[in-house]
Amino acid sequence: MANAKNNLAKPKAGPPTQRYLDIAEIREDCVVLKDGTLRSVLLVSSINFALKSEDEQQATIQGYMQFLNGLDHPIQITIQSRRMNIDAYMGKLKAQEETIPNELLRGQIRDYMSFVKELVELGEIMQKRFFVIIPYDPAEGGKQHGFFQKLSAAISPAAIIKLNAKQFGERKEYLMQRVGNIAGGLQSMGLQAIMLDTQGLIELYYNSYNPDVSEVQKLAPIEKIQVETRF
Repeated sequence: MANAKNNLAKPKAGPPTQRYLDIAEIREDCVVLKDGTLRSVLLVSSINFALKSEDEQQATIQGYMQFLNGLDHPIQITIQSRRMNIDAYMGKLKAQEETIPNELLRGQIRDYMSFVKELVELGEIMQKRFFVIIPYDPAEGGKQHGFFQKLSAAISPAAIIKLNAKQFGERKEYLMQRVGNIAGGLQSMGLQAIMLDTQGLIELYYNSYNPDVSEVQKLAPIEKIQVETRF
């Protein structure tokens, strides 16, 4: 009887979180979604628009308009804001303090560390990163899914479409062509763009879905992560 009560008291395990994520895998510097489409992510630099002259501002706006008008496929622009983490910087300062024999200089470093820490905490300084997500869907231009179809897919996700090596290679080739075109268009506006590799993509999504945990539990390098091998 006691065993029966214990069994009834145990809560049922819910469905895994991965079931509700669109990502099927991260493979060869690409994000593969469950529907078989691919994504590439560019980390893009920023410009201080307010410090530019009026002519420079107009040139930047015109360049951005031309960039958007030249697109023949959708893109997604995402801004990620996180509170600035200065732990690594403070660690370097602490290491320098311990190696300096002059007590006066050590005191100045300690004062500077206190100033920086207080400035970041009181000012709530945020670190912003800018991303451009580039998709490739071999069925582009086909039938568009309606609202209820998308809602149904979110509630009851479909089975993952697994790509073989040939399918993945073909889709990646088309995606890389788009990446080159987008990077060139951004460069024409004075922006630098770097495509995230597999390690960068894993860290990006790990930090995005686990903002609190990622601050205290850093992700291991990809070669130390156990992953599923596909043949």
